[in-house]
Amino acid sequence: MDPFMQLACELAAENLKTNAGGPFGSCVVKDGKVVGRGSNHVLAHHDPTAHGEVMAIRDACRNLGTHDLSGCVLYTNAYPCPMCLSAIIWANIGKVYYGNTKEEAAEIGFRDDYIYKFIDTLFEGGSEEEVLSLEQKDHAETIRVFGAFRDKTDKTIY
Repeated sequence: MDPFMQLACELAAENLKTNAGGPFGSCVVKDGKVVGRGSNHVLAHHDPTAHGEVMAIRDACRNLGTHDLSGCVLYTNAYPCPMCLSAIIWANIGKVYYGNTKEEAAEIGFRDDYIYKFIDTLFEGGSEEEVLSLEQKDHAETIRVFGAFRDKTDKTIY
């Protein structure tokens, strides 16, 4: 077994003993060295974003002192949910190795599939209101801060 996938599996297995969250573990690797570790802590942190991949990304960013994980690889014991996929993309991680499928996660009770279906409806022009209602409001007011950011001379785009 790949040693980094082994670590992701060990983090997931250890997490089962703590009841901190689900059976998910991840690690971020750069230049052959583990720079971030994470396991699911949704329950322990009362934080629905505390998935294993997100926790590993946060740890790697702290350890490397950057928000940009270009050149890093993420290992996770399960296919990343839509939120984690987005976090991985935002972090500029270009490669993910996963063990279990999203269908296998569904078989043990995890509900990522309804989020994937929701995203599909957005692109198919269907109704997303069964899961979440999205409605633009007060655009004339909210756009002002975007204009201020556009004109800001000392901004950092990330």
